[in-house]
Amino acid sequence: MNDVERLLAYEEIRQLACRYALCVDTRDLERLVELYLPDVRVSRESSGRQALRADFDRSLREVGLSILNVGTHVIELDDDDHAHGFVYCHAQVVQQGRWIVQAIQYQDRYERHLGHWLFARRKHLLFYGAEFGQNPLELPRSGWPELGTGKGSVPECFESWQRYWAAR
Repeated sequence: MNDVERLLAYEEIRQLACRYALCVDTRDLERLVELYLPDVRVSRESSGRQALRADFDRSLREVGLSILNVGTHVIELDDDDHAHGFVYCHAQVVQQGRWIVQAIQYQDRYERHLGHWLFARRKHLLFYGAEFGQNPLELPRSGWPELGTGKGSVPECFESWQRYWAAR
């Protein structure tokens, strides 16, 4: 790769991690699984995007709202079509009615497929998860910009979020 191709690879891989966060937060499972190789290995017994979608659906149904904030992202290009990296993420999630703050490290493998960088593997590791004192979703509605505290309209305003929870 020349310098420009390397820079484009880094940027496309960075966008991959950010798109993952947005797709998870808005429960856009169709777009989420498109970030992975078509034959992605999901478990010892299953592979492919349909199996991955089912796995995400199962795990995300256990979590209410999520806010994934992507931070440090280190990418190592192994060759023209393979790379690996580490992504740090600060997460806020609602699980069983509790507001939880997490510090996550993703250990990723990336592969270029049909000209685009995709996840070949994404391993989710936790530094910690801690319950936050007050669940902000239990506050009265905010009235931004007049009132900066309270429950807002995101992620419920996303059609993908509405479709996801309507499909229960």
